[in-house]
Amino acid sequence: MTEDNNNNVKEEIKPETSPDIDNLERASESKEIKRLEEKEHYELEYFSKEKVEKELADLKETIEKLHKEKDDSQKKYIHLQAEFENAQKRWDKNRQNMRIEYTASVLKNFLPLYDSFKKAIDSANETEKSVLNSFYTQFMSILKSYGAEPIQVEVNDQFDYSLHEALTSVEKEDVPENRILEIIQDGFKYRKEVIRYTKVIISRKPKPPEPEPEIKEEKVEVATSQESETEEERTEKKETKEKKQKEKKPKKHKKEKDKESL
Repeated sequence: MTEDNNNNVKEEIKPETSPDIDNLERASESKEIKRLEEKEHYELEYFSKEKVEKELADLKETIEKLHKEKDDSQKKYIHLQAEFENAQKRWDKNRQNMRIEYTASVLKNFLPLYDSFKKAIDSANETEKSVLNSFYTQFMSILKSYGAEPIQVEVNDQFDYSLHEALTSVEKEDVPENRILEIIQDGFKYRKEVIRYTKVIISRKPKPPEPEPEIKEEKVEVATSQESETEEERTEKKETKEKKQKEKKPKKHKKEKDKESL
């Protein structure tokens, strides 16, 4: 086979390209280039300086807002936690006070029995006292186990309104004021709370003697002076009247004598 024949075969095998296909390829290439240019322009617009600054300002604003919300929520949480702790403390304190009040009210119901024991021991003889004292000591040990005990008071102690209740007061010159003269009923306390005050009689200073009413005496003196003055005036008036009458009588006699002479 010759070279001419080979060239002819190659020309026959080479595909023929039409002008329409070339135009289409060129159009698609131009479209792609245009698209890339528009994309580049859009990206340049999107990442412009003004837009970036605006976005940064918005981001800062949102960050500050989130920080503020975080601080507010943290403050609310701390406030709620403090309120919860205070409420828990109040509840514990109220529960403790209720327990103390309930125990005190129960112990107060046993105080009449204590008074009866005291009266019975005071009025009993020696043999009865020995029996009663055993019960009394057992009863007092039960009260003390709960924290209740009688208030220690003695005669001539100073009156204390937080522990004592004064039933009456008696005037005493030789005793200072507000001193306990007599204990009528023992008081009791439960821990630091007083469940019954000690009933006592206290002393008071006698009142100083009242001064004589000077004003009344002055009034009496004024009245007596007025009475004396009125009596003097009356006597003076009487005397002047009598003088006038005496002066009139001789005039009458003179007139009668003149008539006789005529």
